[in-house]
Parts: sequence; C-alpha cells; structure tokens
Amino acid sequence: MTTLEASPVTRTERSGFDHEHVALECGPRSGLPITVAVHSTRLGPALGGCRVWQYPDWQSGMEDALRLSAAMTLKCAVAGLDTGGGKSVITLAPGEVLDGDRRRAAMLDLADIVDVLGGSYRTAEDVGTSAADMQIVRERTAHVFGLPTASGGIGEPAEPTAVGVYSALRATVDRAFPGSGLAGLRITISGLGQVGSRLARTLAAEGAVLTVSDIDGGKLALAQEIGARWVRPEDAPAVPADVFVPAGVGGVLTDEVIDGLDCRAVVGPANNQLVRPDGADRLAARGILWAPDFVANAGGALFAILADGENRGYDEVLARVNLIGSTLGELFDRAERAGITPLAAAHAAADERLGRG
Repeated sequence: MTTLEASPVTRTERSGFDHEHVALECGPRSGLPITVAVHSTRLGPALGGCRVWQYPDWQSGMEDALRLSAAMTLKCAVAGLDTGGGKSVITLAPGEVLDGDRRRAAMLDLADIVDVLGGSYRTAEDVGTSAADMQIVRERTAHVFGLPTASGGIGEPAEPTAVGVYSALRATVDRAFPGSGLAGLRITISGLGQVGSRLARTLAAEGAVLTVSDIDGGKLALAQEIGARWVRPEDAPAVPADVFVPAGVGGVLTDEVIDGLDCRAVVGPANNQLVRPDGADRLAARGILWAPDFVANAGGALFAILADGENRGYDEVLARVNLIGSTLGELFDRAERAGITPLAAAHAAADERLGRG
C-alpha cells in the first residue's frame, strides 16, 4: 500500500496538497486500484462514501477521491456536523463491470484499508455501491455506515439526500423567482439515479414542467410515467428552463456548458459540479444563481452521522435535513451583502467552523 501523509508544516497552499492522509493500493484480492483519501479530521473523524466508477486510468480515480474528500470537508462543516471529510474510490477501466465474486473481493480490499486507518475514516454507500456492499465491508471493519435495514442498519441515504436537495431547490427558487411556486416552473433534471428519480417524482407531483435525461435509456419509462420530456444527456444543459438540476456524476459545469445554459438557477445533488472553481464567477456573471453542491446535497451526510452515528430518530433527522434550505438562504444573504458568489460565502462559512477564517 502506498500512503501519502502531510504534517501541519508541509500542508500548505503553496504545496498544493492539503490532505491529511491518502492511501492507494492495488487490492490483493480484486486487483483493482483503490484510493482512500482523508482530507480533514479537524472537526472529527472523516466520513465519505465509497465510489465505484469507470475512469481512464488509476490516476483519474485517485484525483476524483481527492476532490470528493475535500468537498466532504466543506459539506460537513457547513452542515454543522462534527465530522471531517474523506472519500474512497475503486477505479474500474472504461467498460469494466464489477460484480459477483470480484465485487465482494473489492469490498473486502476496501475494508482492510479502512480498518488500518483505525477510525479516522468511516466509509458508506456512494455512486456505484449499495448498503449490501457495506455489509461486506462490515465483515472486516467496524468503521462503516449505512448497513442494510435487514441487518439493523439505517439503509441507503437516497431518500434523505433527495429531501435535502428539494429543500435547497425551494430556497433557490424563492431567491431566483420571488413569490413563485414550483407549479409551472420549467425544470431540467440531468440524471435519474436514486436521488434524481425521487426528485423528479416529487417535482412532477407539484406541477413542475419537467425535462429529464439519463445515460441509461431505460429511464425513459420514468419520464413517460411522470409526463416529462426526454432529451439526450449532452443536450440537457442547453434546454430552455428556469432551473437546471445536475443529478448525475460531477464535472458537468464546464466553461462551455455554463456559457450554453439557458436558465436562471442551478441546484442539484451531483458532487463537484464545477470543473473549475471560477465557474462560480462565470455563472454569476451570466446572472445564474448557483447553489453550492456540497450544501444542497448534505442530506446523506446528515443522515449517516445523525441516524447511524448518533442514533437519532428518522423524523428528527429529516427535520434537520429540511433545514438545508434555510442554511442555503443564509448563504445567499451573506453573498449578497458581501458582493461575492454563493460559493465564496459557503467557503467562508466552512473556514469559520474549521478555524481557518
């Protein structure tokens, strides 16, 4: 196992490396590159799910783990959790599928890396993994959240995440379209996974005019069921809409995509939506209100920590998740007062909690 560690002396902006610990291993059972990145434990042990995804190479998978873990630090700080940020990524080659015995092997490989960290990082379900996968991880380490409900766990976080994104969307609509409700609002959802599909059903029930897309053509059935227009994923950002909802994988908001957006607001559950941080300035310059992704999608982290880590009841957890909209509204206020972007306001709020302000 290769590990990269940084002391407080060397973790500087000049070095460009501010993670506390990064472990990279070729899983001895699965033969797959596995990265576990611990960005910060300043507020408490790090939390971050395990992502199984296809990348061009192992370096790209490691880089994604670094980005996602840093975003988790921001997410937990702004959400008021006494939790740090981490992430794990199991890298697949393009076109590679992980199933059967090899999937089990990969989860056991991940578990061994997590266990060596001694609780400084707790993993959970993420894109490409499930509560059933976390049950396998649990065979070799106690540092895992989100076990199946049949095993006494809290299950997967899709529903709380969707509730939180809905709260964030309402706050964003209230700011971008004062006095407007969701009925009749044109909303494009790009990505109909577990969170995106839940959000689509909720918004359709409220009378929003939906356009949807997904890389899985089988999701067309859901579009037909809820009366939504179907478009190709590459066409979704440019569809004329009031709100664009990135609900797939990250990196959707490139300069080209931002310049082609035909909407007034962007808010959604996808992580790391901006390819570059200055994308927030580019959006603002076009008059597009962007809700920082790590604020909008914090419902899953709140669910994991409060329900699994602190044994809070489901209703209590959902009440906390529903406050995401209020948190976002406060950040919008802060941004307006200071003449900065919502992203800069969110970073400032996180820095204050992390003692970096």
